Amino acid sequence: MKFTALNDQLHDYLLSVSLREPLLLQQLREETSHHARGNMQIAPEQGQFMALLVQLIGAEKTLEVGVFTGYSSLSVALALPEHGKVIACDVSEEYTSIARRYWEKAEVTHKIDLHIAPAIQTLDRLLAEGQANTFDFAFIDADKENYDGYYERSLQLVRKGGLIAIDNVLWSGRVLDSQLQDVDTLAIRALNQKLHQDRRISLSLLPVSDGLTLALKR
Repeated sequence: MKFTALNDQLHDYLLSVSLREPLLLQQLREETSHHARGNMQIAPEQGQFMALLVQLIGAEKTLEVGVFTGYSSLSVALALPEHGKVIACDVSEEYTSIARRYWEKAEVTHKIDLHIAPAIQTLDRLLAEGQANTFDFAFIDADKENYDGYYERSLQLVRKGGLIAIDNVLWSGRVLDSQLQDVDTLAIRALNQKLHQDRRISLSLLPVSDGLTLALKR
């Protein structure tokens, strides 16, 4: 058997025996579900998986490219030690105002350093400041057109043995539709192919939610 297909009932069972979602994350997920772009929010089991990865590698300093309403950053921040740090990149004051509210409620604002600017600019500045090889974990979930640029900079910023997680790499199956030639789909296809051949990393692509690539820096 190659895989077990998840219908709604089996997915509900999976969550019932594995998900340990804190109340604040539940509330944030519920609020975001009513947002006009609520489909951009990661699934709760993905947030829990990322928190586990952060704990597994003993992460203390992490990077997030694409915050939206803050579910992933809050999941990671809660998993970090008290002195841990999330450097978070987004361009929207509107979306991240929701994130800030929940960070405050969870008392993790001291762990999260939010930069409102194009992420490429923020990443380039971090590199210029000499922060290469100092991050333990990076999560990329922003505009797909710039995924390759985010990946290359994140690869410089994470340490050897550091982990990069990249979201939406299955793109709701659109990666398989050759008739789709839009910029975002082309960018995801190209990055997936590039990562498959990239000997700078150890690689796994998991069918978690909309596809999650894990790239471990060698």
